[in-house]
Amino acid sequence: MALSGALKRCQRIVSWVPVMIITSVVLWSYYAYVFELCLFTLRNTLEKVAYLLVFHVCFVMFSWTYWKSIFTPPSSPSKKFHLSYTDKERYGKEERPDVQKQILVEIARKLPVFTRAPSGAIRFCDHCQVIKPDRCHHCSACERCVLKMDHHCPWVNNCVGFSNYKFFLLFLTYSMLYCIFIAATVFRYFLMFWVGKLPNGSAKFHVLFLLFVALMFFVSLMFLFAYHCWLVAKNRSTLEAFTAPVFLSGPDRSGFDIGVRRNLEQVFGEERRLWLIPVFSSLGDGHFFPLRSQNESQNPLLANEGQWEEGGSDAENTGSENVFVRLYYILLLGV
Repeated sequence: MALSGALKRCQRIVSWVPVMIITSVVLWSYYAYVFELCLFTLRNTLEKVAYLLVFHVCFVMFSWTYWKSIFTPPSSPSKKFHLSYTDKERYGKEERPDVQKQILVEIARKLPVFTRAPSGAIRFCDHCQVIKPDRCHHCSACERCVLKMDHHCPWVNNCVGFSNYKFFLLFLTYSMLYCIFIAATVFRYFLMFWVGKLPNGSAKFHVLFLLFVALMFFVSLMFLFAYHCWLVAKNRSTLEAFTAPVFLSGPDRSGFDIGVRRNLEQVFGEERRLWLIPVFSSLGDGHFFPLRSQNESQNPLLANEGQWEEGGSDAENTGSENVFVRLYYILLLGV
């Protein structure tokens, strides 16, 4: 027991290593850009002021969104999705799977749940003792069920889900702006150092590494950002790109796709002036999401206890897309 607790503490410490790496690189980039380039190298005062002003705007927005992505707790299902003490006893004492399934059906009839497990059963988390809302999944790293879980990101040491998905997208956006601004403004001085038009010194090496690091991060972030833009436009999570949510008609990746504009509003909200600011503005409470089919939204799946054959409307597209998504995240995120 003591060993298990020590291992968990070690895991928690190690999980902060990627965040510390990113933080160290960003702090170094701040010193290299502000001091080595702007204060010690630039001679034109107007250019110096303009560079510093734009840089600090990018730096503040990047830091703000990164902070929000890291320290916004993942949202978990509300109490009405948890089993009561009586229901826990009744469910725990029952050994017959069919009867357990029926118990969960009875409990879930009044809940806004429209998806099921691949077997056709109610999606239930034995660890949290909770009936899972649509798009909710259990995160083994966070040890909790997370509303509209997208993925667990090691670079923010947090689960990306309903409560912070907007912050994560803005973090990717401002990270790219931060990198491309540094690369664009440093490139001229990199060439000047390279051809010997500026004196050699510590600034030369800082500028050299600034350019390469900024370009390297920008390329990686660009692919990740483009992929998440596609997910938002389709109203899918990363997990739903792996495994399609299950509806009455079978698996359907487009079950929550309600049109590009409304899909964007699901994440960023209806007030467009708040879209680029890291304040929570997503629609809903994370427990219920509009469905593409009006008929599906009017007929909860929980009222139908029949089984169905797997292989719905989107099943034929799963193979190649799953391979691409898995390879992509293994390479970029290590998850």
